[in-house]
Amino acid sequence: MQLATNPALGASPARTVGLTLAAAALITLSAKTQVPFWPVPMTLQTMAVLAIAVVLGPRLGLAAMLAYLGAGAAGLPVFAGSPERGIGLAYMAGPTGGFLIGMLLAMAVTGWLAQGRGIAGRTLAMLAGLAVTYLLGLAWLSAFVPADRLLAAGFTPFILGDLVKVAIATLAIEGALRLRSPRR
Repeated sequence: MQLATNPALGASPARTVGLTLAAAALITLSAKTQVPFWPVPMTLQTMAVLAIAVVLGPRLGLAAMLAYLGAGAAGLPVFAGSPERGIGLAYMAGPTGGFLIGMLLAMAVTGWLAQGRGIAGRTLAMLAGLAVTYLLGLAWLSAFVPADRLLAAGFTPFILGDLVKVAIATLAIEGALRLRSPRR
């Protein structure tokens, strides 16, 4: 069963653009949605990015993330904490910029690895995308935070929430697939 909407398989250009913009809007909404969690509040952005990558595939997922980043670079307040913590390229060059770049690459990696896979393969693809996000994010963050505080600032408070989000995304995708499949 293929999840991704592939323009080469019959989707109209208007539908492709619509899916891309809707996914970019979902990324924005998820970045702005704060959920109380321990030890820090979390947004739903990583869950949206990874789920979109699985559902739309690498090409449309990457296009959606590029649209989101383009809107942010243009100064629209699409990022978590914007406009309070800055907007545009200044925000993107700040401490969380590496995580944004990581999510861009995670879209491609997750979408590519998830193609044609079952539940375990899709979950592992999302975990791989999460790893890419953290690797690039922490590498970038290291320019702003001393090495001995890097994990405490950019990994430890967030990993539990991100793993929960991967589990929720997996369950949501599997539930949607079961609703879409004809009963036997």
